[in-house]
Order: sequence, then structure tokens, then C-alpha cells
Amino acid sequence: MLRGSTIALAVLLAGAAFAAPAPQGQGGMTMLTDGSSMDNFDTTGNANWRIAERTVVADRGNGFLVTKQSYGDFRLRAEVWVDDIANSGIFIRCDGPAANIGGGNCYEVNIFDTRPDPSYGTGAIVNVAKVNPMPKAGLNWNVMEIEARGDQMIVKLNGKQTVSVRDNKHARGRIGFQYGGGVVRWRKIEIQPL
Repeated sequence: MLRGSTIALAVLLAGAAFAAPAPQGQGGMTMLTDGSSMDNFDTTGNANWRIAERTVVADRGNGFLVTKQSYGDFRLRAEVWVDDIANSGIFIRCDGPAANIGGGNCYEVNIFDTRPDPSYGTGAIVNVAKVNPMPKAGLNWNVMEIEARGDQMIVKLNGKQTVSVRDNKHARGRIGFQYGGGVVRWRKIEIQPL
């Protein structure tokens, strides 16, 4: 009888392990990566995305980490480190194929301290919402927060709101984390659908 109970308990625990939800982040958010895995993403382009020092890092090529899921209304929190010449960003609500992510089919929340036109540099939504003054992200760990709810989008960098804007061009889509130049490291990306 003891042997049968032990087997039943083992089967029950194994079933519970397969039914376990994704790891939870802060405030009920779902962790997409803690810097140790890229399992929740597809890659596009030729950026050399890899795991190093508990971060997802790229320093060559050009491309995106793209969420496997599509999102409409959401809260996103991402920790990012870039060098002072990096060109990166978070492209949200990308409504075309993952291989064609760009400013025409997504909102581009920029991380680009040396952008020639700083009004659409770090903290801005390119061609939608300018930032003034532009914060600097280079050579520091930063927390980028994005809330998209209906046509309202709010962006914060390190707890300070950089833009708040209404725009309805893109309602839903995948999210792309860009590598366009320099060194870019992501160590914690979490999301909560709203």
C-alpha cells in the first residue's frame, strides 16, 4: 500500500510541475527573461544575441529579440545596460511579420543617447512623441517601463516619465528588443497583459 501511495504522489507532483505557470515577476508580472534564457523570444536579423553574465547581450550585427506572443494592452518593465554609443530600443505592437520589424509597423521606444536628432532619442517614441530633455542611458543599468492601454502610451526611464501620448496606428502585436549598435544587455524583462 505504501508503494502505491508513493507512486500516486510522484505522478501528482510531476503533473503539477508541467502545469506550473511562468515565473512571476514584481506585481503579478510574468518574467520573459531573467538574463539566463531566450526561450520566450524569436530572433530576427544577424545580431549576435547570446547569454553572458546573466544577461542577454549583443554587440555585433543588427536585429531583434521578438516575443513569441502578441500583446495589445500591457505593462512592460525591462532592465537594460547600454554603452554610450549604443543604438537600441523596444518596438511595441508590431503588427507585421517578425522579420520586418521597423518604425513603419511598430512604435519605437528609443534607447539612443547619440541620436543626431535628440528629440527622438532615449525615452522618446520615434515620430510619435518627442522627449525634452532627453535622459542619458549610457554606461548605467536602467529600468525602462512602458504602459500601453488603448491609444494611451506612457514611457518611463528610471522612474521618471519621458513621454505620455495618444496614438492609434498600432493596436496589437509582438514586442521587439533591438540591437542596432554598440553593446546592449538585457537582464530582466517582465510583462503584464492589461
